Amino acid sequence: MRIEDVARIVGVGGLFTTGFLLSGEVSGPEVRRQLDRWVKSGKVTRLRRGVYMLNRPWSNRTAHPFVVANALSRGSCVSLQSALSWWGMIPEHVPVTTSVTTGRPEEVQTPIGDFLFRHLKDELFRDVREIEVSRGQHALVAGPGEALVDLLYLTPHSDDPGYLRELRLEPPHGVEEAIFVTELQRNAESTGSMKVQRAVRRLVTLAGWSDQV
Repeated sequence: MRIEDVARIVGVGGLFTTGFLLSGEVSGPEVRRQLDRWVKSGKVTRLRRGVYMLNRPWSNRTAHPFVVANALSRGSCVSLQSALSWWGMIPEHVPVTTSVTTGRPEEVQTPIGDFLFRHLKDELFRDVREIEVSRGQHALVAGPGEALVDLLYLTPHSDDPGYLRELRLEPPHGVEEAIFVTELQRNAESTGSMKVQRAVRRLVTLAGWSDQV
């Protein structure tokens, strides 16, 4: 297969997997040798084993970090600080794209950025949304209440008032506070974690959201 053929088939952002090229009657060893040649010539960037990205001019737009995160760990969902930043809930820029996964936790360093995956039990995946994160690019992202509860669940001593103040949380853009607080409390209860439920009660009071419920 020619690089031009791949460019015509893959989506916006130029992400593709080895499995994509192996579909049909093709030689596995030859496909892998071709990928090695493309990587060495600068036509393609290897993000991790089996995951690649077309470079310019074969892709006219860089893949969004959230889309890359989904591709690096199948079944993962962007959450934690990255999702909170997406929803406008924390003021800081988040340099590492953070996700949750039912698979093993890992940190993946790529030529286009670093990606952190935290393990979460399958039953704790609740509000996962497919969102257009850039024109023509879609990714699985935790809803605002889900992302915050994930963070509280995975962070030791997250019910400490000092930690909760440091988050400097704002309600998510475009969501009424009362609706958000109800969603947040429901997600906290579904974890079965007393720490998370305590953290949410304290956070709602500290943030001044309690009188909205």
